[in-house]
Amino acid sequence: MSLAIQFYNVVVAVHVMAVVIAFGVTFAYPFIEAQVRRSAPDSLPAWHGIVATVNGKFVTPAMGVALLAGLYAASDQKLFDKVWVQVPLVILLVLFGIVGGFLTPQSRKLAELAAQDGAAASGGGGGGGGTVTRSAEYEAVSTRVGMVGGLAGVLILLAIFFMEAKPGGY
Repeated sequence: MSLAIQFYNVVVAVHVMAVVIAFGVTFAYPFIEAQVRRSAPDSLPAWHGIVATVNGKFVTPAMGVALLAGLYAASDQKLFDKVWVQVPLVILLVLFGIVGGFLTPQSRKLAELAAQDGAAASGGGGGGGGTVTRSAEYEAVSTRVGMVGGLAGVLILLAIFFMEAKPGGY
C-alpha cells in the first residue's frame, strides 16, 4: 500500500472543495431570506447587499478555482470527451453567467429597492416607525431572483450528479 498522493488527486480534491465553497452557502439563501423577512424585515437591504457581496467576492472566485482545477484534471486524464465532464463544464459556464450577469446585480437592485421601501415607510427620513410595504417592483425582482436562483440550484445538483454518477463510464 502506497501512501503517496498524486498531484491529480490533490487537484480533484481542490476542485471538489471549491465547488462546496462556491455553492454550499447558496442553498441556504432562500431560508435565510425567509427568516429575515419574518423577523427583521428592516434588514432586507443589508441582507441583499450581503448576498451580492458573497456572490461577487466568494462564490465567483471559488467557481473560478473549480473551473481551473476541473480543466486541469480533465486535461491531465484526457477526459474532455466524457459527457460527465462536458455537461458539468457547460453548467459551470452557465452559472458564471447567471451569478455574474443576473443574480449579483439583481441582489444589488433588491438592496436598493428594499432601502427605498424602508425610507418611504419612515417618511423619507430613515428614522423608522412606519410599516414597510414592499413595492410591486421589489416583489417582482425578488420573484425573478428566486426563480433563477432555484434554476441555478437545480443546475448545480445536475452537475454534481454527472460528476459522481459518470454516465457513459470513466
